[in-house]
Amino acid sequence: MLPASLQPNVQRERLIDRTLWLGVLGLMAVGALFIFSATGANEAARNAAWFDYTAVRQSLAYVLGIVLVGASCLIDYARLARWALLAYWFSILLLVGVYVVGVERLGAKRWIDLGPIQFQPSEFAKLAFLFAVANFLSRPVGELASPALFMKALGMALLPFGLIVKQPDLGSALVFLPMALVMMLVAGVPQRFLIRFLACGLLLVSLVLVDVMFASPKWSFIRLEEYQKHRLLVYFNLDFAPKNATDSERLVARAEKDKKSYNVKQALISVGSGGFTGKGWRQGTQGALGYLPRAVAHNDFIFSVIAEETGFAGSLVVLGLYSVVLFSGVKIAGQARDRLGRILAAGVVALLFTHIFVNIGMNIALMPVTGIPLPLLSAGGTSVVCSLLAVGILQNIHQNRRHY
Repeated sequence: MLPASLQPNVQRERLIDRTLWLGVLGLMAVGALFIFSATGANEAARNAAWFDYTAVRQSLAYVLGIVLVGASCLIDYARLARWALLAYWFSILLLVGVYVVGVERLGAKRWIDLGPIQFQPSEFAKLAFLFAVANFLSRPVGELASPALFMKALGMALLPFGLIVKQPDLGSALVFLPMALVMMLVAGVPQRFLIRFLACGLLLVSLVLVDVMFASPKWSFIRLEEYQKHRLLVYFNLDFAPKNATDSERLVARAEKDKKSYNVKQALISVGSGGFTGKGWRQGTQGALGYLPRAVAHNDFIFSVIAEETGFAGSLVVLGLYSVVLFSGVKIAGQARDRLGRILAAGVVALLFTHIFVNIGMNIALMPVTGIPLPLLSAGGTSVVCSLLAVGILQNIHQNRRHY
């Protein structure tokens, strides 16, 4: 038998986190199947070419994402972090560019058109932000007690947050705040800074809610986009009409409320009608008959399609796959060889968890509706590729972890 010093390091040979990728591959399979279920019949009815099917484009995005993950994992994450600040400012430039050359859809400018492809700079900005803030916070813990450093880290989050809010895309913008807070907590930023920031944030949210729910339009002091105000009114089931409205104005307001709450109501019907085992793949009636609008069924409300066709059991499988990915990320953070890796992994977990929590929450009316995709399940090439690159960061940290 070879001496212990000459025996191969078994842990070092396991470069791939099999548990992590088991969850990811499971989610990709579910995504392709149910995007096809949500869109296939409609695309076949209009005689679309096979390569124009949404499920096919989604599958190509999966392949592209995996290739980019493989390429990124050839470089140690610590070396990638050296370019973090450059990537961060490039992402800010792209977010500014959206206002100049962006494509407008449904009243929002969120995409840049490059001819054959369109992409959302906000998705790339999340990854650049992860690396930039993790690299900034991976300094000695003693330095993090400086209020100036805390304000700089917070400013790095608020800059993309503000640019994305103005697109407007409040859902994507809000993701930056939990990412920043989790990374600062893991890095060792004094908790008194974080508590004060949370208190200020809760105060601001409370003021917004009071303003939306109780203040008259004439005395409103916080200006929200009309659609944002309507989403909050729908969430709290409040009347769109002011208290002094006439009967005819109330009828108009009630019709407007029914219109704005339509997607949420149909999503709830989809989830509830699935029962325990669901109606079967491609047997869902909500999406097939167009009650759950076809424009959103395969992206923002893909969870409702899955719940209708696979029921409570299938929904638990999806949540289980996400749990595998998230707990793998937590484990990788604990095994990271340095503070940079630990902060990065924590940021990725916060990013994925926020997307999952908010998207599924809005599908079951626990959260207001926001345009935030469900990672690896919602249709969208930019979202898929960036979600896989986020998982690739975890893989990179895992394969360069410390060895015992």
